[in-house]
Amino acid sequence: MFTGSQRAYDVIVEENVPVCAHDGTRLATDLYRPALGTAPADGRFPAILYRTPYDRQRLQFHHTGHFFAVRGYAFVAQDCQGRYGSEGSFAYLYDQQHEGLDGHDTIEWIAGQPWSDGKVGTAGVSYEGAIQEAAAIVSSPHLATQVIFDAGYNYHTKTVRNSGAFSEGTFVAIAFWLASTGKEAQADPAVKRAPRDALARLPEWFERLPLKRGASPLTLAASYEQWFFDIATGGDYDAPWQNPTSSFEDHVDAYPDIPVLLLTSWYGHHSWANFEKRRALLNHRRTQPVKLVCGTWIHGYGTMQDPCAGEVDFGGAASLGLVDDFLLRWFDEWLKGHDTGASGWALIRLFVMGGGTGCLLDVGLGRPTGRLSHAGLGRDEEEWPPARACQSVLYLGGAGTLSAEPPAADGSATTYAYDPDEPAPTVGGSTQNAQIGVSGILYGGGFDQRGRENLVVPKDTLPLSARADVLVFLTGMLAEPLDTLVPVEVRLYVASSASDTDFVAKLIDEYPPSEDYPHGFTLNLCDAVVRMRYRNGRRKAGLIEPGTVYEVTVGPLLTSNLFLAGYRIRLDVSSSNSPQFDVNPNTGGPLGLSSRSVVARNTVYYCREHPSCVYLPTVPTGARATEAPSSRETGGEEE
Repeated sequence: MFTGSQRAYDVIVEENVPVCAHDGTRLATDLYRPALGTAPADGRFPAILYRTPYDRQRLQFHHTGHFFAVRGYAFVAQDCQGRYGSEGSFAYLYDQQHEGLDGHDTIEWIAGQPWSDGKVGTAGVSYEGAIQEAAAIVSSPHLATQVIFDAGYNYHTKTVRNSGAFSEGTFVAIAFWLASTGKEAQADPAVKRAPRDALARLPEWFERLPLKRGASPLTLAASYEQWFFDIATGGDYDAPWQNPTSSFEDHVDAYPDIPVLLLTSWYGHHSWANFEKRRALLNHRRTQPVKLVCGTWIHGYGTMQDPCAGEVDFGGAASLGLVDDFLLRWFDEWLKGHDTGASGWALIRLFVMGGGTGCLLDVGLGRPTGRLSHAGLGRDEEEWPPARACQSVLYLGGAGTLSAEPPAADGSATTYAYDPDEPAPTVGGSTQNAQIGVSGILYGGGFDQRGRENLVVPKDTLPLSARADVLVFLTGMLAEPLDTLVPVEVRLYVASSASDTDFVAKLIDEYPPSEDYPHGFTLNLCDAVVRMRYRNGRRKAGLIEPGTVYEVTVGPLLTSNLFLAGYRIRLDVSSSNSPQFDVNPNTGGPLGLSSRSVVARNTVYYCREHPSCVYLPTVPTGARATEAPSSRETGGEEE
């Protein structure tokens, strides 16, 4: 059994080392190096680089730096340009031009140090992953491997914007937080205090959305206010979105042929992005491996050890274990040349959710956790999509049915009123975690689909299915288990009284009533949105003709779930998912700036002429594999 590089050194830390970028900007950098006593150890070592806009001196880097330095690595943590200790200016994803060059220059600086053996690996989560990719695209002969935690493929297509809709619930909070920690805030305590106070009062600010220029604390930090309105209003896919940090998609042909480990999750931001990224890389005739691990955790580095997401427990197999141990196995293979078995990992290791008891999980002594036991197991795949997969089609029907039988009648449809002032709420899902002040706004993961008193909307705790603007389509009780795969696609035939509106689809595993859940449990698996003005693609908006029927695709939706016998597959269709996505005012006016709204009468068709349906890939349930090994089986040593 692999035990990893052993503790063999002490650690010496050098803080605030200036690294000069191509334009002369000094980037604040902390070094954690192997030492013997208080003196640097002799010899040359491989290096691991984290570049971050989230503070290089946060506790995570202190722990990870020590973890790797005592095992014979140089660990380098650096603030991005314009953040914390680094000089320069900062732009978050939109119109970002320098991150790739800054990363390249830092890799070359590391390789030129007398303590470096010339091999550099990079790691990081979210934006830290995106700027890894940008640095790789610039290319460096010393970049040996990358570990990219839940970063995007194209942030305009999905994450910041989503088929035209804006991820308002996440990025209003991020904007306030960035402003409170930016250069303007460092220079002026008032600038720092105002957006911090806004974070503490987010529910009040969400009552006043959309934000207005000059009327929020962002006004005090002009660069961040400009950035926020650029992303909130920038619906067309134009040049500022196509930079290497925001769009890996547009630069994939420049990515070097190095080993890459991609980590993502069903309840993270970027499951679609990572499956697409892996496909795109492999299409470029690579010789080095691209491995993908997909779990259940919520977006964020610290959640990967958690077997829970929202109100649902997936069992111990869902935990990635000690993340640094997991990374050690990868870096030992590709930076030190040890045979750790990482090169033999399956091309895709995904967690298949489902198969639990459906009861409140008992942690012992009769004390329930308050979470549903949904459980699941890991599965290794050596090809994607699997050859054994088949495509099931479920058609929407009258009386809220979801069936394999195509509709026989003509003219069947349901019309509902969508009022932007009373949107359907976000209850769980693939949303940002609550670490930056989004309490009361968004909670990621799996939840029973009913209102919550601790959310901004709605004002009740009733089931979402009781809303008149949420259409529910259900299969009968399944006679046998159904094992689903990604991607799920929803194809709808729709019309509206408005010149622009949204359609949202949400796939749900509906549990039957039980002793612990007398009303059952409706577990959200995945959701997606389409803004009708972008129904024909992201390049250019085009309003719709009221009353005209359009065929639109909502998705892809990403999940892997075992629906048990006796359960139902459910599809909810609505026109809002607030505040995860910004509310469409239905006016057809400029994005993110509307001061008025109108009620839209939206129609979903499900008839012979307009057969709305769900494409649901499945595999035989007998093909379920045993649990894929986690990092806890690598024998890595806990720090």
